Amino acid sequence: MPLEEALTLVHDEDLITVSGISIHRNPMSFVKALPKSGVKNLSFIDREPGIALEYLLRENLVKSVRVAMATLEWFGMLPAFRSKVENGEVEFLEDVCGAFIAGIRAGAAGVPFMPVRGILGSDLVRLHERKGTWKIGRDPFSGEEILFVKAIVPDVAILHVNRADRYGNSEIVGPLYEDEFKGKAAKKVIVTTEEIVDPEYFFGRRPTLNAVYVDAVVSAPRGAEPTSMFPLYDADYEGILKLIGQG
Repeated sequence: MPLEEALTLVHDEDLITVSGISIHRNPMSFVKALPKSGVKNLSFIDREPGIALEYLLRENLVKSVRVAMATLEWFGMLPAFRSKVENGEVEFLEDVCGAFIAGIRAGAAGVPFMPVRGILGSDLVRLHERKGTWKIGRDPFSGEEILFVKAIVPDVAILHVNRADRYGNSEIVGPLYEDEFKGKAAKKVIVTTEEIVDPEYFFGRRPTLNAVYVDAVVSAPRGAEPTSMFPLYDADYEGILKLIGQG
């Protein structure tokens, strides 16, 4: 699918998530094209986003963010993220890694929630209960107090992969992070890929994400730059600094 057509799958007010973490395997070719689509007022959810979120915030496409952390590793915190949160320009809901993973796994499995231990007593519980994303309940077997995380179901997941066929069967080489769960949880999935392969490539191979979950496949060689794409290229550190206005 041409990039321009895939962009039309993202609508105003959508809740989106993206692949990778921090400075690794972000779907940057698609993210950089989003401002041209005219889309606005997006909500963003992820565990540990990086440069893709920073770019979307700099382009004023995002109105709310729910993440556990937002860093560029040794480059520090995302500058626009910090500035916009501190100045009240975007709504921010802090998450924790375990709860996000539980929520996205619930979404991928098609169940309404996932129980989590270890967060009770945190002020974040009160904040999330107010938002309707977490709830304290009782283990029906032991009666123990436990936290339930509501299933996370993004409107759109944008995932950059190493290989995909024209049907959407996709392969990620190296760390998956939560991308397999994101692809199964989201209502729509846009795959951008370093290489489009013949369907026969997946004969005898298990795709990371099956075509049944994918709505669009976009050819995007070097589509993660300036983030890294294992094992094809490392992060472009100068490019990252330039993008965040420090280069």
